[in-house]
Amino acid sequence: MKKVLCIGDLALDVIAQLKESINYGNDTASRISTHPGGQAANVSTWITRTNTRAQLVARVGNDPVGFALVSDLDKYGVEHLNLMRSGRPTGVVVILVDANGERTMFPDNGANADLEVSDLPPLDDVDGVYLSGYALLDFRSRDAVLAMVKKVKATGIPIFFDPTTTGAMKIVSREEVLSWVDLMDGILLNAEEALYLGDATDIESAEENLKKYTPLVVIKLGSRGAMAVFNDQSVRVPAVTTNVVDTTGAGDSFAAGFIPKWLETRDLEAALSAGTSLAAKCVATVGARPPLN
Repeated sequence: MKKVLCIGDLALDVIAQLKESINYGNDTASRISTHPGGQAANVSTWITRTNTRAQLVARVGNDPVGFALVSDLDKYGVEHLNLMRSGRPTGVVVILVDANGERTMFPDNGANADLEVSDLPPLDDVDGVYLSGYALLDFRSRDAVLAMVKKVKATGIPIFFDPTTTGAMKIVSREEVLSWVDLMDGILLNAEEALYLGDATDIESAEENLKKYTPLVVIKLGSRGAMAVFNDQSVRVPAVTTNVVDTTGAGDSFAAGFIPKWLETRDLEAALSAGTSLAAKCVATVGARPPLN
């Protein structure tokens, strides 16, 4: 059984499903729920649903929320070491979900900012690494995570990078993000992120520009499916039809489907199909994690 190491973040998601447009400066009817979250943690839990082992590198605070999040990882069978070693509180992400299922996020990285290179576990049984962009975008954890990337690269283990949202990427220059992409074996991003990072007005041009930095470019297209290019091979697959309830975690579940299948087969179409299939299951429920039952 293959194993994917997920580096980045573990947090609490506070999701507000809006029943109407926001009444700024006043009350807005909503349904609020809390869920375990964090980009890298979400990916790790979905990976356990693909007959693949997952291990998480992140941090939580020494607080009730942190204990609950670690307990939840154990229920999924996600491996982890020393998650609770920070003086900062556990990270929280506030998520607004509109009537169409589209989400807007307000992240607070919390304890994840204190990642150190010593958090990297032994890599002997690791087949691939997923890296959350939040870990690099936070200047407090950036140097440690870049040192982790250097250690992973020295072993020849492939690293798959999700640079996160366009809004999050804009806290640093595009050139700096591209310098990180240049270190990776693959990048996974959505259409908006691809257009921004690829400095283009159409997806094909963005894909072509991003190919200059990494051999594998995977672009998620939402209801239009997904596309990818690896060296000179280009593939596109349709989305899986489903009832969209909440798009939170859609990209995380896609990565969890794509990466194990790609490591196993090196088949772009099979990997893209595995990603869209898992993403369809994710968006059909509220929250970013797979059901435990």
